[in-house]
Amino acid sequence: MKASAALIADSAPEEGLARVVQEAIEGLAGEEPSLAAIFASSHYAQSCEEVLAAVRSGLGPVPLIGAVAESVISGPREIEDGPALVAWVISGVGDVETFAMQYLATPSGGLFAGNRFEDSAPYLLVCDPFTFPAAQLLDHLNKNVPGALAIGGMAAGSGRPGTTRLFYDDQVLVNGAVGARLEGARVDLLVSQGCRPIGSPYTVTRAEGNVVHELGGRPPFQRLQDLVSSLPEPDRLLLADGGLQVGIAIDEYRQEQRRGDFLVRAVVGADAESGAIAVGSEIEVGQTLQFHVRDAASADEDLREALEREAALLGQPGASAALLFTCNGRGTRLFSEADHDAKLLAKLLGEIPVAGFFCAGEIGPVGGKNFLHGFTASAAIFR
Repeated sequence: MKASAALIADSAPEEGLARVVQEAIEGLAGEEPSLAAIFASSHYAQSCEEVLAAVRSGLGPVPLIGAVAESVISGPREIEDGPALVAWVISGVGDVETFAMQYLATPSGGLFAGNRFEDSAPYLLVCDPFTFPAAQLLDHLNKNVPGALAIGGMAAGSGRPGTTRLFYDDQVLVNGAVGARLEGARVDLLVSQGCRPIGSPYTVTRAEGNVVHELGGRPPFQRLQDLVSSLPEPDRLLLADGGLQVGIAIDEYRQEQRRGDFLVRAVVGADAESGAIAVGSEIEVGQTLQFHVRDAASADEDLREALEREAALLGQPGASAALLFTCNGRGTRLFSEADHDAKLLAKLLGEIPVAGFFCAGEIGPVGGKNFLHGFTASAAIFR
């Protein structure tokens, strides 16, 4: 397996596009590419067709997916401001099948058209957040296609409905989703949720929908008040600044729940009078919940630990390439330094060919099930 990536960080005249594609192809040292990914900043939204035509002219009929996104990742760089386009190619990843999907509303609720997920192959998914309910698709996979795991993100373009642009082989799509089925690929899917648990875990003893009325027989707001009074001042300030989250245990039978054993969701409301809290997910009686806090230090530590585990698992010769999908609430909006996630990946896995983008929601597995996340860094690590 070989991979290569090349970046152009300007408005991309034709000769620049030709160069970036040629540079990416040359990095394969004569091997035929199995898959290509193209991620471009929103500066390219009005010239997508010309961009894709130039890329396809240089690549030939290679399976290709990609998107216009808010910001682009290339190698150890996160280009948050200014135009940028990254071309990423990889060879020797097995049988790659690209596809496009649409969500069709029906009287009974809706259906997904364009691809049938029938096996446990890994999947890449890039979706339009305004027209494609990715969380519903992932729930379908969890229930009906056990073992099928997906990684990717929501490409919001300039952040407004109607501005999304997705790349699918030789087409530019304005809605739906694009993806690739990677049968036989040696790829690990990694998700870092960027939080740490605080306090103690509790069993949900009364809940309705996404509203939790009791944790261990007491109102969750009271549990939270007791927790806050016991926390050190820095953690209290983080909670007051909007860092409060809740973790839903993936495996109820695990004796000790630790970081990474939870699906993290935001606390979206609280009622001091009734003591109930509302969270960003449906909650069932009997589930285990634990409050979490999110901040830059926790996000750094969580991603660092995930990448260190991956490096130990890979051993030598290590990773060959990666696709990185990080939340648009990370970057310099969260960390004091630029390029945090991309630099950390390069430091711990080596300066391998990496491409990706800043997402309006990240797709990735936790505990063997697929979820749509927020504030995460998700990655496909090719071996």
